[in-house]
Amino acid sequence: MAGHSKWAQIKRKKGVKDAARGRLFSRLIREITVAARQGGGDPTGNSRLRLAIQTAKDNNMPQDNINRAIKKGTGEAGGASFEEVTYEGYGPGGVALLIETLTDNKNRTTAEVRHALTKHNGNLGENGCVAWIFETKGVIFVAGDKCDEEKLFDVALEAGAEDVKDEGDGFELVCGVQEYEAVRQAIVDAGVEYESAGIQKIPGNLVNLEGDDARKIIKLMEVLEDLEDVQRVSANFDVPPDILQEG
Repeated sequence: MAGHSKWAQIKRKKGVKDAARGRLFSRLIREITVAARQGGGDPTGNSRLRLAIQTAKDNNMPQDNINRAIKKGTGEAGGASFEEVTYEGYGPGGVALLIETLTDNKNRTTAEVRHALTKHNGNLGENGCVAWIFETKGVIFVAGDKCDEEKLFDVALEAGAEDVKDEGDGFELVCGVQEYEAVRQAIVDAGVEYESAGIQKIPGNLVNLEGDDARKIIKLMEVLEDLEDVQRVSANFDVPPDILQEG
């Protein structure tokens, strides 16, 4: 696979995380609410909700928070109605950007995304201008000190993983969306502790950036991900290791 989830790797190596625990929980709650609204509150028959709940549990969200989010989605509790809006555009160096949001005010979100892009050397594009570059995949990262390499490869590939890539500090497992739950569960059943797991947009090709463009794209990604309505930002770039070592 050409691109892999480079932004996820960069965040891990640079130590870039969500602005705060509350910000992460807000993002997860929105996803659970929308999943429950669209497919019902029973996770056994709603794969999107099942994945959202598992991701919330992986991030230590209390069960009460999860239950309240489900009730908001099914209409049992009040709350805002969120709309899924995806923005496409470009960043420094011609990097393709796919910005997925859940918003209760599309005009506000559009203005915030546009402002962030314009301020940080990017611009919005038309629908479809970059979406074709990305493919939706399940991605699981296992730290190198948490597993036996040979065992991990055998378990992951047998469960349906398409690729297992050595990232130096650990291993990235990539699989199809339909195979994701089986691969994740197989890892758990084998006694392997994963550091992160979820659905990501994987680019088919990467733009290699250096110098100022590399610094600018990292800053832009951080600014976009800090916007309240943004759920996920995907991009097709890679930067040199020395850039990640900068403050």
